[in-house]
Amino acid sequence: MGFGNPVRSDDAIGIYVIEKLRKEIVDQSDVTLLDMGTSAFEVLFKLKGHERIILVDAVVNTGEAIGTLYKVPAEEIRRTPIDDPMVFLHSIKWDQALSYAKKILQHEYPEDIVVYLIAVDNTRLEIELSEAAQQAGDKVIALIKEDLAA
Repeated sequence: MGFGNPVRSDDAIGIYVIEKLRKEIVDQSDVTLLDMGTSAFEVLFKLKGHERIILVDAVVNTGEAIGTLYKVPAEEIRRTPIDDPMVFLHSIKWDQALSYAKKILQHEYPEDIVVYLIAVDNTRLEIELSEAAQQAGDKVIALIKEDLAA
């Protein structure tokens, strides 16, 4: 699952990863690649029947260098579902998406979750990724391909 806004520069890093993986792992029928974009709610039902989720998104205001890669521990994701009636369907974030998916899918929700976050600071109205964000995205792609090969 790749999150991001394709016209907000480095915020599109999750989409970049998904697009590259679509070209590089075309022969793996047991892998579903989902471009979550910025309106992820309707995609949540596509998680049903999957054993594992690997998610990629940008993170801002970390204080670290652009392109710094974070791997979020699974226990950070397993918290109780967020019941927020004010969540707007077109502004849902990855943690909210997974929380709602867990609540909706219940026992069919995959428990094996890996989250990669890439530090960015440019979310201006641009369609180009910075070199640092793109390099971090390429690292994530390599990590995902290694994981799939194992």
